[in-house]
Amino acid sequence: MLAPKERFRNDTSMLTLHTPEGAKYLLQALVSAFLAILFLQAGLDKVGDRRGNMEWLTGHFAKSALAGMVPFLLTVLTFLEIAAGALCGVGTVLVLFRQGSIVAFFGALLSALSILALFLGQRMARDYAGAGSLVPYFLLALVSLYLLA
Repeated sequence: MLAPKERFRNDTSMLTLHTPEGAKYLLQALVSAFLAILFLQAGLDKVGDRRGNMEWLTGHFAKSALAGMVPFLLTVLTFLEIAAGALCGVGTVLVLFRQGSIVAFFGALLSALSILALFLGQRMARDYAGAGSLVPYFLLALVSLYLLA
């Protein structure tokens, strides 16, 4: 007969959080929730204040090759951010209910692609400080992909 501690570890219906498997589970849920909050807020802000975002971005990209494409690119970025946030949000719930991490994985993938698009835009606008501020978010998205795979 197994000792009580071993019996608990071998029971797959229970998850001990203070184990490597439990830590991975918590990390999956936390990174998915973080990306959901980040991208849902950013995307919904672009929907709620499209005019303000359009004015700011038009000025920001006025002297770049993207100047004439701001309305289209804002629409694409808004879609990417909302899709990334929604997938991460649904993925968080699925991870929490132990239904798998595939949805959260694709949310993290869209998150990384969104950050790459933002990074490209900042570099083209020669806003190097703005581009640099995206690096930690990109690293988090890459780590998320690894954790959710």
